Amino acid sequence: MFQVFHAVGEKPVKSYIRPTSLAALAIAFAAPASAQDLRASLAEDMPDLMELYRDLHANPELSFEEYKTSAKLAKRMRALGFEVTEGVGKTGVVSVMRNGDGPTVLLRADMDGLPVVEQTGLPFASKVMATPASGVTTGVMHACGHDTHMTGFIGAAQLLAERKDEWQGTLVMVLQPAEEAGGGARAMLADGLYTRFPKPDYAIAFHDAAADKPAGSIGISPGYALANVDSVNITVKGVGGHGAYPHTTKDPIVLASAIVMRLQTLVSRELSPLEPGVVTVGSFLAGAKHNIISNEARMQLTVRSYSDESRKLLLDGIARIARGEAVAAGMPENLMPVVEVQEDFTPSTYNDPDFAEQLLASFADRFGADRVGTQPPVMGGEDFSEYRRADPDNIKSVIFWVSGTPDHMLRALKEEGKPLPSLHSPFWAPDAEKVVATGAEALAGAALELMPRSGG
Repeated sequence: MFQVFHAVGEKPVKSYIRPTSLAALAIAFAAPASAQDLRASLAEDMPDLMELYRDLHANPELSFEEYKTSAKLAKRMRALGFEVTEGVGKTGVVSVMRNGDGPTVLLRADMDGLPVVEQTGLPFASKVMATPASGVTTGVMHACGHDTHMTGFIGAAQLLAERKDEWQGTLVMVLQPAEEAGGGARAMLADGLYTRFPKPDYAIAFHDAAADKPAGSIGISPGYALANVDSVNITVKGVGGHGAYPHTTKDPIVLASAIVMRLQTLVSRELSPLEPGVVTVGSFLAGAKHNIISNEARMQLTVRSYSDESRKLLLDGIARIARGEAVAAGMPENLMPVVEVQEDFTPSTYNDPDFAEQLLASFADRFGADRVGTQPPVMGGEDFSEYRRADPDNIKSVIFWVSGTPDHMLRALKEEGKPLPSLHSPFWAPDAEKVVATGAEALAGAALELMPRSGG
């Protein structure tokens, strides 16, 4: 999901810290835990964590169906001493550890797999079959790496539970369902995540990535990191008839084609050149036979943006263009296109810049400047955004990327130009050990530094 890191080593680390954030940095990261200490403890935990990873990978569950996964992980969290509540937002799990006065830090991992038939060839590859909402029975795979997220999450929980004498505050650890469906975070918030449980001052998550950097490299995008994701359906109506007598019809395919072409001007001519946007027609369905003009064409669009203003411009423009082209084609009012914007959109993810800069500096110190850098934003979506948007004035949040690209894939890319399999590919098999180890240490290290012991 991202391709370029700008290493911290290319500039002095201090260049990532705004002058106004130096005092906050000194306070928030007052007593960093020894990287060697965390790493040594994590090394002892890795055999068990990798066994957990292989189990999770082999047994994925679809969005809002993560019953076995959530129960399995909830049991581990209880054993670590957390107060655990299951069934939040249907299949979500919230684990709380209260450890005196101090900040509240939320760490999150997503749990759901994808309707993808795995083709990695791994000995523990998923053989799970399921029938999603589409009604089509398919294989299920952790093709987006949520198995590494959960395993790194458990690794971080173990490190923090073992070090209660090193931090002070409240730790809220959230196992979230249905990130792939875009509704899991919203469901947990609607089920009282911030009223039944402590509301965080900070929210942190990581995501694995198919990056052109070695596995274990970290990237952060200050500001916008991921996009608004909207799904739009357009039903273009017409008057069908015989293909040999088109003058007696109102051809919906011609009209729909005109709409497709005109939609391209939304980004190129209406959106500011400084504002990213995407309008993609991913599906165009019409007709059933060579010589029949149908009376309907249907299109499915994905629409991507960052700001709320850009999102509104694109969505309003789609509705205007669909109607305008229909008017130009002479369609009567009762045959105007129907434009449906699905309600459950994924809002853009924004990394608070000062907080992102603090984590960049902290991670560079912990892992080395050659492994840490800034990352350009991407047009993919992630509903981690919901945790900050619920109270943007009081919650700072960052999601960071951990490259999972195995050495052999990186060599093939650089030496042969062989492209990397992307996230959601049936061939994506990250270097899970490096993703898990890096993610666990980064999450735990950040939490420890945000919640230092008084006087520590």
